[in-house]
Amino acid sequence: MRVTPRARTLSVLKVGAVALSLALSVSACGGDGDSDSSGSGSEGSGDELTPVTLQLQWVAQAQFAGYYAAVEQGFYEDEGLDVTIAEGGPDIVPQDVLAAGDVDYAISWVPKVLGSIEQGAGIADVAQIFERSATTQISFKDKGIESPEDLAGKNVGSWGFGNEWELFAGMQQEGVDVEDINLVQQAFDMNAFLAGDIDAAQAMTYNEYAQVLESVNPDTGELYQPEDLNVIDWNDVGTAMLQDAIWASTEQLEDDEYAEQTVAFIKASIKGWAFVRDDPEAGAAAVTAAGSQLGTSHQLWMTNEINKLIWPSTNGVGMIDEAAWDQTVEIAMNTENETGATIISEEPPETAYTNEYVEQALDELRDEGVDVDGEDYTPIEVTLNEGGN
Repeated sequence: MRVTPRARTLSVLKVGAVALSLALSVSACGGDGDSDSSGSGSEGSGDELTPVTLQLQWVAQAQFAGYYAAVEQGFYEDEGLDVTIAEGGPDIVPQDVLAAGDVDYAISWVPKVLGSIEQGAGIADVAQIFERSATTQISFKDKGIESPEDLAGKNVGSWGFGNEWELFAGMQQEGVDVEDINLVQQAFDMNAFLAGDIDAAQAMTYNEYAQVLESVNPDTGELYQPEDLNVIDWNDVGTAMLQDAIWASTEQLEDDEYAEQTVAFIKASIKGWAFVRDDPEAGAAAVTAAGSQLGTSHQLWMTNEINKLIWPSTNGVGMIDEAAWDQTVEIAMNTENETGATIISEEPPETAYTNEYVEQALDELRDEGVDVDGEDYTPIEVTLNEGGN
């Protein structure tokens, strides 16, 4: 069912032109966002709304479609919130912006935040939006790379910046150490991979993988096809780590008004993601309207692939699965990078995550008849065009 968007103004904080030019090629980097909110209550009085700022990991793209849809459709307003979305950029670490008190909530990957928590950041995962990992390692079929053990002796690309841990964990699980590969610092594009300089490249299902399929195969004159590639999926290997989550201030959660606001924010955000699930075209359009620079087919591909990370949801969108959390922590503590370092040196505190607020949000949504499980979810078919246009 298509919901007709309400006419409203989307409040978005932009990053500079340099970050915008990188929007197509970076999936999940860590905008400076200022908020006038003091964590006051979520319930509006009459037309009075509580200002709230959300810090993203990156610039506007369908990775964040649910939040943009929640603004456009008025879901946040329905909960008494006036939400400003602060875009991220190459020099922005969302969890640090949140820990500094400059925004009310932030979106970031769990392993990246675990390191910040160990260093003293007082923040908590209050809703685990992505249930599955989107990180893969892709290679052309003629390279014969079908599993992590096949990476030995190969030129293996990695962006670094906290995106490498699933790769390293998958390799080490199969007895391949970092020194057994030629680790290549991968740029935030697929040029080196397409040129043959990288045998196996890091690729998010919703971005870089699509960039390859949007490129012309010089041998055929047609776009590359999925059958031209081998894909190592860390969900299948068993070294997937939790990615996009909503983070809140642990100190402010002790305040009843901020706690109520958090439930309201999670509730409206999940409604946004349910809207994107049911109408991915409208979800993609909401992000484009917010200023995303991505091409039409690429944006829709991203929306569709992001939906696959969320739906169907095992326990309701946002619920933090203890086994998935423990796996992420175990990898963060025991997987070494090329310098021998690990993400964290000890178990994170119990305050690092909580299901208290998302459970309340899910209960309210179910009472309102919102499908928060998506058991019947089916992805759409997306045709990519050259260059993602």
